Amino acid sequence: MSTVDKIKNTLDDVEGKAKEALGRVSGDHKTEAEGKTDQAKADLKSAGEKAKDAFKH
Repeated sequence: MSTVDKIKNTLDDVEGKAKEALGRVSGDHKTEAEGKTDQAKADLKSAGEKAKDAFKH
């Protein structure tokens, strides 16, 4: 996984956590769910990149 991909995935995860927290604090369940979805997407991207790296070596 390239450094740029790691940074992007980390930023997506952090943004998702912030969105989830904002939704939880404000009582906005839609925003909270979007944050959780963003985190899941970041996790899937990271797992995909790790799998690609495993096959390259």
